[in-house]
Amino acid sequence: MRFSTFAVSTLVLAGMAGATACAQGASEAPEPPVYTMDDVEASPDAWREADAENLMVMETTKGRIIIEMLPQVAPAHADQFRTIASEGKWDGTVFHRVIDDFMAQGGDITALNGEGSGLPNINGEFVFRANPGEMPMNVIGPMDSATQGLYMGFPMGTQAQFLAELTGDAAVERWIPHCPGVVSTARTSDPNSANSQFFLMRHQADHLDKQYTAWGRVVDGFDVVRAIKHGPAGTGVPIANPDVLQRAYMVTDLPESERPQVFVQRSDTEEWTARLAEADQTDTDICDVMRVPAVVAE
Repeated sequence: MRFSTFAVSTLVLAGMAGATACAQGASEAPEPPVYTMDDVEASPDAWREADAENLMVMETTKGRIIIEMLPQVAPAHADQFRTIASEGKWDGTVFHRVIDDFMAQGGDITALNGEGSGLPNINGEFVFRANPGEMPMNVIGPMDSATQGLYMGFPMGTQAQFLAELTGDAAVERWIPHCPGVVSTARTSDPNSANSQFFLMRHQADHLDKQYTAWGRVVDGFDVVRAIKHGPAGTGVPIANPDVLQRAYMVTDLPESERPQVFVQRSDTEEWTARLAEADQTDTDICDVMRVPAVVAE
């Protein structure tokens, strides 16, 4: 299937109005503080080192973006995009559809080589099942009935935990909501048509939740995501001289001596529990809670 601009128009045309309304109606989440390796070394228990196997780097004409993947939420998507990045198939593709208050879409390999990724389409992985005891979240609201929270720094939507007692596998449905900084997957109207195209959320678009497969989040370079050249209001196309994804790769593709280390602030601490409790008191959506910060050591 050719993933041309026309083929993926379903993503934008179906969600454009909702995305704009969501962005205008929701308050902007506060920017996280800037931390350094001195902070990490001073409080090592408050940070975790991201697994290099799950770190993807996108070098663009606007700067570098580092993405942490969460394979357990969408294993097939994680495998496919890891392969595409490692094989250099995204190199030279453009951000061909960018809506300022919505998202930046790229990864159209067909437009670059006329052939596509050479990989099969991926079935939708819009939700996944998780045992709450094996995948504990720090949540907004009472633990048994909460429907939003954080897991390893990722925003997470969930069915209420009490439902796990009523299911045969002691699990509930979960998903990554489309908050700013989340990385998701473009497709056609066929829910199983995802292949190589992705989009980086610039603002919240909760109408995409459980409809498109989110599989990661930007841990460094969100300012770059916001700086990617956008198209006309509403459609996001065409873009004259669009920004280019010059090179994409997994951190593990680099020699060990050249690999950046990424330290993510733990989101299961008393500090974050207090922040989420405040969000509960003010009826704040998880997308409007401050993004969990990260520090990159080169």
